[in-house]
Formats: sequence, structure tokens, C-alpha cells
Amino acid sequence: MNLLEKLFYSPPGQAIAGKAGLPEPPVLRRGPVWPDGPIVVASLGSGTLAADTLRLLGRATTEPVRDDAEPVPGYPGKIGALVVDVTELRRLVELEQLRAVLRPAVRALEGSGRIVLLARAPAEVDGWEAKAVAQALDGIDRTVGKELRKGATTNLIQVAPEVTPSALASTLGFLLQGRSAFVAGQTWQVAPADAPAVADRPLAGRVVVVTGAARGIGAAIARVVAGQGAQIVAVDVPAAGEGLSATANAIGGSALQLDITAADAGSRIAAHVASRYGERIHGIVHNAGITRDKLLANTDAARWASVLEVNLAAQLRINQVLLDSTVAGGLADGGRIVGVSSTSGLAGNRGQTNYAASKAGVAGLVRAMAPDLAERRITVNAVAPGFIETEMTARIPFVQREIFRRTNSLGQGGKPVDVAETIAYFLEPASAGVTGQVVRVCGQNLVGA
Repeated sequence: MNLLEKLFYSPPGQAIAGKAGLPEPPVLRRGPVWPDGPIVVASLGSGTLAADTLRLLGRATTEPVRDDAEPVPGYPGKIGALVVDVTELRRLVELEQLRAVLRPAVRALEGSGRIVLLARAPAEVDGWEAKAVAQALDGIDRTVGKELRKGATTNLIQVAPEVTPSALASTLGFLLQGRSAFVAGQTWQVAPADAPAVADRPLAGRVVVVTGAARGIGAAIARVVAGQGAQIVAVDVPAAGEGLSATANAIGGSALQLDITAADAGSRIAAHVASRYGERIHGIVHNAGITRDKLLANTDAARWASVLEVNLAAQLRINQVLLDSTVAGGLADGGRIVGVSSTSGLAGNRGQTNYAASKAGVAGLVRAMAPDLAERRITVNAVAPGFIETEMTARIPFVQREIFRRTNSLGQGGKPVDVAETIAYFLEPASAGVTGQVVRVCGQNLVGA
């Protein structure tokens, strides 16, 4: 529990918050922890994908309660999650079936409970009405997410018709576990893939490079990914050498002091991996980034260029080197590239034109690279963090900071581990069917998400 939480949960802190009209933020269930209550599965059609996937994950399931009488039927106790297969819905009138299973479940969800919808993307269905219904599901997901309480979340997975339980397992498991604590009201796609089984230490023996690893989110990424068995190459600028060494030493990784904007940065990363580990990289996480905030009217060329250079241009150059199959220590076929975008890039933010450009560019890069690398089975994805509690955000003035913290469905800021867990999910071999996706880790910001 951080200092803010300790203050808030103390009697004086709660008294002050009560007078100010600030609700007590819920304590979120975090880590590889499943819901306490039963997992309810509802199939609005003949599909068995949800039940089969949960069976593959070793989770018991139970039948849903439907709102088909007055008073509304209820569950005998709290439920941990509701997973609904709506892949066969095509007509507007059929959305009533979803309402009928959601209403009792919303009332019965435990704290940090989960609702997950499995659907088809609009592009996967034929006809105006079917496409409208597919898009309507996205609206339902986002709205229900803003109505849930006590840290509960809802998310929508759009699955292609050929997706198997093995290809879906990593995504469904991630969303039901506490690893997805700060991922809410989001929609992304899972494609067919030859995915291995979900493992307890899925990255055992694999090399993962993390840039900007000396502190904050980068250090959390290194810790979480190392906990899944990876050998970490922690990269940061020489000025952050002390923190970088501390990160690497704590997880048994190696530290590489490097300015990622250097022309030879990609070659130096590859050479380090080849000499130290004698193999190729499984994943690279482009976490390093800077801000140089000013209103556009006050942004000069140097301030503009520095942010775009660190946050985007360096990634392009490093990727180009590591994707060369002739370079020793480069990215392996079947590898992973993960970028770090931002909700500022996706929704815009006053005084951050340069930063927003760079982070929107990361999202565009992910979507452009993914299909081009599909033949090599390399996936390319990104996270888009919202307000995350770090040393940098702690320097924001108090009132502004509280506004940023609380303007999301979960009523609090996220933690670096929330971003790290989502990145670790992207890195898993079992996530082979997830590519070209940008997932917001923002607690479902009330604006722009």
C-alpha cells in the first residue's frame, strides 16, 4: 500500500475525504489470482468456446441466472465472474438475451469481479444489422464498465471464427485474474494461432529486453517479466546507471547503459544479447520515453524533436536492426515487440502535442507492423497507460493529481505493476493470437477511453 493509500485509509484521511465528497477507492485484486466466487458462463447460442477455454484453464464453471421474472431472480451468493459468449448474435432483438444475463450478474458481482464478453468484430459479420449489433456490444461493454462498483471490470474480446480454446486461453485467463486489475471497458481482438498451453513461467529461459528499466514502470516491467522466468536485459541511459544496476541485480538480469537515440543502439543491444546469452531475443519492450510539456504556442523545434526522437524514432531504428534475421542477437521468429503508447496519444492532452504525437505514432506503428511480421509469427502490440502512480506523477500539483487519479471507472490511479502485467501477457508464447492491438491500462478513463 503506497503513502497515498495509507493516508486515505487512515481515520483522518477518510474524514477529510468524506467532507470533500471523495469516495473511498476500492482495493483491487492484483496478481495471478482468480476470483473467489464461482465463474458463470452463459452462451447466447450454441457456442462452447468460453466453457471449453475455461476447462482448458482448469476452472470450474456454473450456469447463469436470467432476468425472466419479477422480482428479478438472483444468485444465491456473490459470483466471481460472468463470461458471456455472444458470438452468434446478429439481430437487434437478440441483445435482450444479453441484458437478461447481465442484470442479475451485475447485482451479484464480488469486489474486483469480472465480466467478459466474447463477440465477433463488425468486420467478421455480414449485413447492416449484424454489424450494428457487433458495434453495439462495444457500447454495452464500455457503459457497464462505468456502472460497476468495488473494483469490478468488464472487457470485450472480439474472437475470429476459427479461434480455438488454446488461442483464447491466455487472454481470457489474463482478464479473469487480478493481473488485469486496471484494464477496464476495453475491446481487442484475438486471431487464430498455433498457441502453446498457458504455463506458470511462460518465459523461462527466454531473453527479453526492456528499455527505460532503471525506475518506475520500466523497473516494474523487468521484475514482473523476470518473475515469469525471462532473462532480462535492462537498458537505460548512463545517467541512470545506479538505478539500472539495482534493477538488473535484483532480478539476476544484465544491465546495458545505452542512449537509445544513438545511431548504433540496435546493434549494441543485439551484440550484448549475442555475447551474454548466445541466443536471439524473444521480446523487446520499448518503454523508454520522455515528456517536454508545453502549450504548442510555446513549443520550439528542440523540445518537439527530442520527444519524437526518444519516444518513436528510436524504436523504428532499433526494430529495423533487431528484425534483420542475419544479425546475431536479433529478434527471433515467434518473438514479441511491445510498445508503450499513452491515453494522451489516443485522446489528446493539453500541453502535450509533441508527446501525444509520439504516443499516437506508437499505436500506428504497432498496427502497421503486425501484418507485415505475421509470416515470422512475431506479434506487435502496445499498452496505453492512463494515470499511473510513479515518481513523475507524484510531482503533479495535488488538486490536478487527484482529478487525474479519480476520473476513471475504478476511482484511483494505477500502479506500475498494472502496466507490467499487461506487457507480460503480450510477451507470453500463449498470446500468439494477439497482435496489432493497443490495450489501455487506464482503469477506463471517463474521457477518451
